[in-house]
Amino acid sequence: MGEELEFNTCEDGLPIQAVVYESVVLGGTFDHLHGGHESLLKAAANLARKRVVVGITTGEMLEKKALAHLIQPFEGRKKAVEEYLKSVKPGLEVEVHPITDPFGPSIIDEDLQAIIVSKETVAGGQAVNKKRAERGLKLLKIEVIELVEGEGEKLSSTLRRQQLAREIEEQSVSRDAKVEEPLST
Repeated sequence: MGEELEFNTCEDGLPIQAVVYESVVLGGTFDHLHGGHESLLKAAANLARKRVVVGITTGEMLEKKALAHLIQPFEGRKKAVEEYLKSVKPGLEVEVHPITDPFGPSIIDEDLQAIIVSKETVAGGQAVNKKRAERGLKLLKIEVIELVEGEGEKLSSTLRRQQLAREIEEQSVSRDAKVEEPLST
């Protein structure tokens, strides 16, 4: 159980101590890829010698998200993640899986050695280790990275979707205003 609480902290996507694993895992929605996602993905690439496994949420995992109707389709999110990881470390083996539960491949892949999380998702990493222990799998080292902030607040896909919703609303209001303009005589 003590192993379950051990984790390293990373800054700017780089580990404080140089630990490298054969295979690492991380998961998330990865909607509208932003600096926070890039920090997590960069840390994963830098911590992996051979393979990064990424679980991207789909289906019911998205239903309770704010402005869920503005979440990009899975294939677009997958492509953005793959392209970013390959740009950081071209020779890296990248596996992207759709996930419909909080665990995905992290609780079945025997070859994983570490899970990459943010400070906000450490509990998720610990839950993964609990499930792995129940299944008789080796616990993962939990690597925690600092999230990037933007304009005084934490970068998040929710903020990006809120911005998109405002832009859509403004465009709609603007179109409606043009329609209501009286015709000149």
